[in-house]
Amino acid sequence: MQAGFWIRLGAAILDGIIIGIPVSLFTAIMFSDYYVKFMNNLLMGLYGLLVPVMWAGYTIGKKICNIRIQKLDGTEPTIGTMLLRNVVAGVIYGVTFGIGLIVSAFMVGLREDKRAVHDFIAGTEVVHD
Repeated sequence: MQAGFWIRLGAAILDGIIIGIPVSLFTAIMFSDYYVKFMNNLLMGLYGLLVPVMWAGYTIGKKICNIRIQKLDGTEPTIGTMLLRNVVAGVIYGVTFGIGLIVSAFMVGLREDKRAVHDFIAGTEVVHD
């Protein structure tokens, strides 16, 4: 069964609290003001890209919420899948000045298959365990 908007938002918030806050504190302590934002974005980007590949579609927030990313055929995401899902979709969201992100939120909330723009780009879905 596909995961809807609220459970996905909850997982993202948990990731932000559990991973985002410590990463932000680490970068604030270790790097000068000029590099803090860059390093924070880099580390969080690597987390979102690599952890689901190494951990069968989970991030820590998704694991807590019992949801995971998978390809449409039910297999685990690969690095190529996650690059499409995160990087290409991120570019699209940026080019559309965030409108694509809002459209994605509505897609997850309203579509029967609960897939967002980044899910269509990468051929993925987020499902309950």
